[in-house]
Amino acid sequence: MEDWQKDFLATVELVALECQQCLESVGELVEAIAEEVTETCQTYAEEMQNDIEVEIDRFIENLFQPIIDIHTEFEYVIFEEELVEETDFSLNPKVEPTSEIHSACMGCENYHGRVYGGNLLVCGMHPYGWDGENCPDWEQNTPETSNFDEDIFSS
Repeated sequence: MEDWQKDFLATVELVALECQQCLESVGELVEAIAEEVTETCQTYAEEMQNDIEVEIDRFIENLFQPIIDIHTEFEYVIFEEELVEETDFSLNPKVEPTSEIHSACMGCENYHGRVYGGNLLVCGMHPYGWDGENCPDWEQNTPETSNFDEDIFSS
């Protein structure tokens, strides 16, 4: 009877050894899979981070591009207005009085002389000008009293 106990014990030890080897190989396999999963996750995380950075950059660009466009357009309009004023091709050209046209307005502080929509605005008191030789509202245009219109359009 002792032989079967030794055989049983030997079989149990063999099964235990086989289970140990099986568990060790399963452990090695799990470690290999874990390393591969970790590498794959890191690769996807890097790709995702790059994609997110690109998307954030694109979002910020789309968010601020209209502001940049408006700023650029505003600078262009300011430059265009400066250019128009410098070249005197403005939308509201200045018409100076002459001895034939609006002679009563020559040298007057109140003279405006700008064209709006094809109509000349001579001054605030007499929008179409004074018909006679001496305007009752005429004031001497002196260097001390600057013409508001000239200040706006000359700077």
